[in-house]
Amino acid sequence: MKAYIEERVLESAKYIINNKATVRSCAKQFGISKSTVHKDVSERLIQISPVMASKVKEVLDKNKSERHIRGGMATREKYRRKKE
Repeated sequence: MKAYIEERVLESAKYIINNKATVRSCAKQFGISKSTVHKDVSERLIQISPVMASKVKEVLDKNKSERHIRGGMATREKYRRKKE
């Protein structure tokens, strides 16, 4: 694996772990696509650092289990603004 890819993978993983971030927010932070972030943290990170990969997986699993709540809050906010 090329050095710049490895560095990007590690930076993305650190960002997700430290900020409990979503794939979308990580992609926005680093200016890369969600697909790239997902591939980095789900496939490439395991080869580089299995321990860090498991920590990232925990954060992403938690985010996934809560996404329906965030979606509901966003919808509620949208209609609240529309009403005003």
